[in-house]
Amino acid sequence: MTPDLLARLAAARAAKHPVALLTRLPDGAQMLHPGDAVPEALATEAEAALRADAARNVTLGAESWFIQPQNPPLRLIVVGAVHIAQALVPMAARLGYAVTVVDPRRAFATEERLGAEVAISGDWPDEAMTALAPDTRTAVVTLTHDPKLDDPALEVALRSPAFYIGCLGSRRTHAKRLDRLREAGLGEAELAKIHAPVGLDIGAVTAPEIAVSILAQIVASRRGPKSEKK
Repeated sequence: MTPDLLARLAAARAAKHPVALLTRLPDGAQMLHPGDAVPEALATEAEAALRADAARNVTLGAESWFIQPQNPPLRLIVVGAVHIAQALVPMAARLGYAVTVVDPRRAFATEERLGAEVAISGDWPDEAMTALAPDTRTAVVTLTHDPKLDDPALEVALRSPAFYIGCLGSRRTHAKRLDRLREAGLGEAELAKIHAPVGLDIGAVTAPEIAVSILAQIVASRRGPKSEKK
């Protein structure tokens, strides 16, 4: 790897930009996608590798390539250290997500309630969300049912490239939420990103069941047919 390519790869990692390292076999020539001018077919294969988060060998015409996706880590930001969060955190960690729970209510946001595998932020939600800077590998879930906590977080998250944003609450609650967010300056395209009521409709009742439905919807958003078309 050339020093220039190594520096560009390091910069992409530092900025949390997903890139694919393309190595031509057997001469070892290397390029990055996006960034370098590559044939359309190779770019398509690189995008597929990034979506699948898995390396692959491809042969295009007379050339063979090894594609290594260099994705930022998967993250889940949960606003509200409530009962559902207690069930959601360990499940998400098992799926490979680095989980941060945001809740300025110190009595709720404790390691004793949430476990050692979670990072805890006691900052106000908009400040915490700004510092965490959701990217294309980040899912955001708001669970407090308190507009004073959920709405500031959503105002930041909806302007970010987070791949999933879900909000707890009934359809009536969500309609009121949308009105408040419109008043805060969010546009319809941004509001359409919200999954609400949060989670797949599997008839979930208990906190662990709701956590399962949320994670299933997150996985579907990342892996399902719609994500493949992006």
